[in-house]
Amino acid sequence: MCRLFGFRSVISSQVHRSLVSADNAMMRQSEMHPDGWGVAYYVEGVPHVIKSASTAVSDTLFRRVSGIVASETVVAHLRKATVGNKSILNSHPFQYGSWIFAHNGQIPNFENYREELLASVSPIFRRFVLGDTDSEVIFYLLMSHMARRIDVHRKGAAIEELTEAIVETVDQIHKVTGLNCLTSGKEQEFYLSFLLTNGHVMLAHQGGKELYYSTYKLCCPERESCPSFSKVCEAPAVHNGFVNHMIVSSEPLQGENVWLEMMPGQIVGVDWRMQLQVFQQSAALVAQ
Repeated sequence: MCRLFGFRSVISSQVHRSLVSADNAMMRQSEMHPDGWGVAYYVEGVPHVIKSASTAVSDTLFRRVSGIVASETVVAHLRKATVGNKSILNSHPFQYGSWIFAHNGQIPNFENYREELLASVSPIFRRFVLGDTDSEVIFYLLMSHMARRIDVHRKGAAIEELTEAIVETVDQIHKVTGLNCLTSGKEQEFYLSFLLTNGHVMLAHQGGKELYYSTYKLCCPERESCPSFSKVCEAPAVHNGFVNHMIVSSEPLQGENVWLEMMPGQIVGVDWRMQLQVFQQSAALVAQ
């Protein structure tokens, strides 16, 4: 399966260690996930997306991009192809306007459901489906559900409304396929874990494939020099509490961050104020 990384912070920070330097950095993970990579970051609220169909560990561009990225919001993805060939069009993250989406998982036998799912995508978004992955269709299906609740071109977006759109999207995929990603197990290998952000809000959905998140460190090595340091940097976060950063990863990355494992059906996100919100959907609720 693929690998995901998401970073949202109150200050612009470099993510070079997470992407390149750590012993289990994403570049090293690309040896097992060799079918393309992508990095999205925001500059003055504008997303910049750089993608490649090459393997990150052997791609000098990945090193160069990872070395210069300093942003309040970053999403990175390593692809291990399950649906669709190896090409830039099929590499993640996918973008529409300010929205960035990256997926870890697959819809089994996607070719049997592609047309029905694509028909549920709003015509406004359907014309932007350029590749042949299930992930891109999932993204624009989610955008369609989001557009019924919010103006997707405005920066402001309530976490609650985005969560409703995520649950509705996952539920629709369950109904079309007759499968449930929260209970599928390894036999079916049906996973819908993904990241979504517009640079201001960021949400992660655990759809059967492992995701971890971190909002604090036991002891921040920059506590004496960081202008944004506060008690929340070294204390567990609570629902509706404020944090200075949130990191999401397919596996805990080495370093000072304390990692929490997301449960299947869990949605974790921060809004534009960096207020943490955690939602838990049950498999039975999503299957209704």
